[in-house]
Amino acid sequence: MTGIHPATEKRTTLTAAHTATPDAGLAELLLSRIRDVPDYPQPGVVFKDIAPLLADAAAFGALVEALAERARALGATKVAGLEARGFVLAAPAAHAAGLGFVPIRKQGKLPGPVHSRAYDLEYGSAVIEVQQDAFAPGERVLVVDDVLATGGTVSAALDLLRQAGADLAGVVVLMELGFLDGRGVLAEHLGDAPLEALLAV
Repeated sequence: MTGIHPATEKRTTLTAAHTATPDAGLAELLLSRIRDVPDYPQPGVVFKDIAPLLADAAAFGALVEALAERARALGATKVAGLEARGFVLAAPAAHAAGLGFVPIRKQGKLPGPVHSRAYDLEYGSAVIEVQQDAFAPGERVLVVDDVLATGGTVSAALDLLRQAGADLAGVVVLMELGFLDGRGVLAEHLGDAPLEALLAV
């Protein structure tokens, strides 16, 4: 685990974003543990590396508890994480909230009957899947991921949850890359469920 999606083709600044907790200290702590890596994975791109955050027990613990608090507050009965970095955040948050964790994986990674959803990427397409018995009908699910970029993967995940018979409690991400307008893409998939980001670029 070395980082997350490239932010943009020029240097960007992380700021605190909408969060349901008034704890500005959490945002400052998280910001202080995210490192810019210039020219990675290609020249002109600034990569937002969360490895230092994950390696810091206090910062990682604070992030996990913040996510768990949102799961509790939104009445979630399960927490779903998106492959692969979403697993690192969603699984411990589910445990901290006393809830089960469900992985949403790339095609061909889950055994047994699955629900599948295709979605478009910048170059080509992809498919994500969830096991058909992952949720009870009407179960409230919080989706957790590391970053909201263009919104394609998360949109597909939300449609997949509904296909599986679950209700969406909300979406919480560590970072939102606002200049890519993933929030706008997600609007029609969210329904009445909230979208929250702890940090924004």
